[in-house]
Amino acid sequence: MTISDNGPKPNAFDIESATKDNTNYRTVAWTGKYLQVTLMSIPVGSAIGLEVHPETDQFLRLDAGSGVFRVGPSEDELTDTDVSDGWSIQVPAGHWHDVVNTGDESLQLYAVYAPSHHAQGKVHETAEDAERDEEAGGDEPPEWTVQPD
Repeated sequence: MTISDNGPKPNAFDIESATKDNTNYRTVAWTGKYLQVTLMSIPVGSAIGLEVHPETDQFLRLDAGSGVFRVGPSEDELTDTDVSDGWSIQVPAGHWHDVVNTGDESLQLYAVYAPSHHAQGKVHETAEDAERDEEAGGDEPPEWTVQPD
């Protein structure tokens, strides 16, 4: 299945199949004015990476694999929850969080950010690609999205 981020236009696709078929660390599937959908694939033994989004709420849903969801008010105060296929994760803005793949297959999930958090249609094959792009300023949401002041 080919995913093409058509921006703030109506869109429909089989998100479960697209999520399971995605082999990239992160693929931006759809960017709206107020929220964004990304597909993620986390290899065995890897993680999304501990992060915090001060003004972005996040919803994640696992469609394959298993892992540990880590969340807390600071990097040093994290609570762990085992998660697997079918689980959803909700991360309020300002909470440190990570998802670690502890299973024996890729962890396939999708994330919904509100507001949009990444560049429209952006594809990062690896976590290292994503980190390099973010450091270089190449992964900013489009100007037409609504962002916090």
